[in-house]
Amino acid sequence: MTKKIVLCCEECGSRNYSVPARNNGKEERLTLKKHCKQCNAHTVHKQTNR
Repeated sequence: MTKKIVLCCEECGSRNYSVPARNNGKEERLTLKKHCKQCNAHTVHKQTNR
């Protein structure tokens, strides 16, 4: 079973996306620019701790 990473919007805090986790040895948090339905704009989404 593949682990999932949950992404949270930096502007409003809503958890909009989940992506499969990669095991590439890095322990950095994933940061992506995605569309937020709540903000209705493209915002930065960061990995959460669940």
